[in-house]
Amino acid sequence: MPKRHNEHISISDALKEFVETNKLETGLNKVNVADAWADLMGNGVNNYTTSVQLERDVLYVQLSSSVLREELSYGKEKIISMLNEALGKPLIKKIVLR
Repeated sequence: MPKRHNEHISISDALKEFVETNKLETGLNKVNVADAWADLMGNGVNNYTTSVQLERDVLYVQLSSSVLREELSYGKEKIISMLNEALGKPLIKKIVLR
């Protein structure tokens, strides 16, 4: 039987506890990274993005345009810092553009 709390807690605290208890953090991080990529990169880049996957601390981005891949490769460090800032924690250490 799950432990029951007698005191009142906020919804955000309850959700955090649920995520920690069920070890859902890595799955949520993968979804959050994909959303952050879509928000930060805008429609121009998103039209050529076919997949965004987070494996450990490496972000794999599949692009359908070789020209865009080359342009983004010049700003990898800036992209990493922007994504980590948007996520609120340093999840990404490296980006691989495919």
